Amino acid sequence: MEWRLWGVCQSAGFESGSINVEALSGEGRDPSAQQEQAGCEISAVGGLSLAQLRLAGATEATAIHGELEILTLSGTLSADGAHLHIATSGSSGTVIGGHLCAGSLVRTTAELVIGLLPEWQFRREFNPATGYAELRISPQDLG
Repeated sequence: MEWRLWGVCQSAGFESGSINVEALSGEGRDPSAQQEQAGCEISAVGGLSLAQLRLAGATEATAIHGELEILTLSGTLSADGAHLHIATSGSSGTVIGGHLCAGSLVRTTAELVIGLLPEWQFRREFNPATGYAELRISPQDLG
């Protein structure tokens, strides 16, 4: 994976192999050691050979195999987790999408542009009503 930083945008290029969803968000790193505390996915193009998707209403990921094109990728990135949704199409043009899960494989390349929000902090906090870690947004203490 290659990273480039331009102002408040960052790009990531993935070659053939796994998309590391955790690396995109900084998950597993010490949040206090990471300067960027909030980001969003702006643009993505590329291809997958395996998309691990949690479909609407499902509790487990579904493996979608084939020559897949990334049509859209959107979501939020925080130091303690990413929430990404993706839509892909196969060779017949059929579109499928859902929550992007770990284990998805890049077929040729995946080019992502990520917007960094230096004045904000995104956190994920467990919500017992939904059963998921939900996004909480607050101003970042820049002092």
